[in-house]
Amino acid sequence: MDIGEIARRAGVSRSTVSYALSGKRAVSESTRRRIEKVIAEAGYRPNAAARALKEGRTRTLGLVIPPASQRLTDMQLDFVASVVEAAAQIDLDVLLSPSGGDHDRSFERLVTGRRVDGVIVMEIRLEDARVERLRQTALPFVGIGRTADPDSMSWIDVDYGNLITRCVDHLADLGHTHIALINRSEELVASGYGPGHRALAGFLEAVERRNLTGVDVCCADDRVAGEARFDELRARHPEVTAIATINEAALPGIERALARHGMTVPRDFSITGVVAQHWAEYFRPPLTAADVPAHEIGARAVELLQEQIATPGTPPRHILLAPPIALRSSTGPAPRMTRHDG
Repeated sequence: MDIGEIARRAGVSRSTVSYALSGKRAVSESTRRRIEKVIAEAGYRPNAAARALKEGRTRTLGLVIPPASQRLTDMQLDFVASVVEAAAQIDLDVLLSPSGGDHDRSFERLVTGRRVDGVIVMEIRLEDARVERLRQTALPFVGIGRTADPDSMSWIDVDYGNLITRCVDHLADLGHTHIALINRSEELVASGYGPGHRALAGFLEAVERRNLTGVDVCCADDRVAGEARFDELRARHPEVTAIATINEAALPGIERALARHGMTVPRDFSITGVVAQHWAEYFRPPLTAADVPAHEIGARAVELLQEQIATPGTPPRHILLAPPIALRSSTGPAPRMTRHDG
């Protein structure tokens, strides 16, 4: 049954039924009761738009993503998919808005146009103009990631610094003394991208504490760049026997370069890192890694935002995830130890 049929049975106009459902205009008590009786008898459920009007909400969440000029990584796509899925389960829509450069106009329309009830922001920088702009408004928002001053906003994030530290400790325990960090792209790190900076800080802390030699390199998010960076690493630092990385998109290129160099993992070289589980399992041999729970992150970001929308003024909540390092097959004793043991 639709609004037209309800109007016919109640003997009123379609607009009157709409006003009764939405509360947008006053309807006489007798007319309202008549409409409600028809609805109850028919078992009619108002659609999401009608409920939204009645609640004074759009029932739409905004998701701010990187600029359209940048290809989203698989993990970023997982974040998007999980946010959309979690929103759909509670009958909410998601409006995607790119940000950065010319796309900032889209972000500004999202913030000022009353098109959404709240916003989830991805790819947070340590100093993030989008976060500062949202703080100036009354619009609830949540970050997937956090700024250098995280206490004034709600967010969910992965503890990249601690996890990379644990990766380095794992490699050091296996006897590796020359270890490289393969970070995200140079442009992204230079922009203040939080995970890149925190991973580097964790890496440097660990190599100093364990008295290791560390090499940190940036790499674009693709196979070709991963292959080229590994070639450069072998040419400039042949002493390096292990890699820790947060750049999952570079892994296929690294895998290809290893094969070209005639190196077997983990006999000749070890690799570990912080990546999505499917990347770890696709690597050959399967990658020892802290598996980023991308789908959980998106779903919990929606939960945090719903809390902010339902209870304005709620103190910010912070969720910092540190998944365990799953020991698979890509890490082993440093080559010199293998030769000594043989």
